[in-house]
Amino acid sequence: MTIADTTAAPAVAPAKRPNAVWRRAKPVVLALIVPLLLLAFWQVATTQQWTRLIPTPYEVAEYMVDFAVGGIYDDAYSATLTTHLLASMSRVYGGFALAALFALPIGMMVGRMPTARMLLDPFLQVMRPIPVTAWLPLSMILFGLGAKSAFALVCLGAFYPILLNTIFGVRSVDPKLFEAASMLGCRGNAQFYKVVLPAAAPSIFTGLRLGLGLAWFVIVVGEMTGVPQGLGAVIMDARTLSRTDLVICGMIVIGLAGYISDRIVVSIGNRLLRWSPSHNNG
Repeated sequence: MTIADTTAAPAVAPAKRPNAVWRRAKPVVLALIVPLLLLAFWQVATTQQWTRLIPTPYEVAEYMVDFAVGGIYDDAYSATLTTHLLASMSRVYGGFALAALFALPIGMMVGRMPTARMLLDPFLQVMRPIPVTAWLPLSMILFGLGAKSAFALVCLGAFYPILLNTIFGVRSVDPKLFEAASMLGCRGNAQFYKVVLPAAAPSIFTGLRLGLGLAWFVIVVGEMTGVPQGLGAVIMDARTLSRTDLVICGMIVIGLAGYISDRIVVSIGNRLLRWSPSHNNG
């Protein structure tokens, strides 16, 4: 190696740094393109008065600050964001947990046991297409006005995605895995814990992710049952008062809360399913 070679080698390292920075920044930059384009269109549409019913982005941002910390409008909703968000989160996560508590064992039974499938699957498939909004009157009759009805509707909304993905995951286990487990001395109920559960885990986590997303999706319907606090209740009150800015603020908060919840489930799934070749990072 010559002296020229040894002096030229370090010059290659700085050239790699921009590429490394871009690789890290690329997902964030690409993720911001669509929201920024939508924001620009929103700004143009409101400033050019294509519609007089939608407030400008600045007006919504200003009210979002007041909704969060107050000090601008000082109305009934000023500085109440945390209260309403925590109320909705308790219903979303509580309903989701209850849905998972029922959907996971039922899905495993239906997917694994032919008798359970013949007994339960027809009934579940008949009930599944009924929208959550159709259950709203019955939930108020059965559970009364208030948080119990909202809790039940959120649970119902999250139930079927978890159930269907659990059934799919259990039924999709490769039969060769059972043969290999039997050859290694794993038989009977042990196969369920050592073969079925690990093989179905990616589908189960997909169902949990979809179920949690649907729980946030139906929270507005759930909080139409007369609850005094919650983001859905705020949106319904704002609709009654023709407060479009407050409606949009509630929608943004629900979207962000749902996104953060989804990222948490994805992070847990990535950590627990690192061993699975069929699992893709979300």
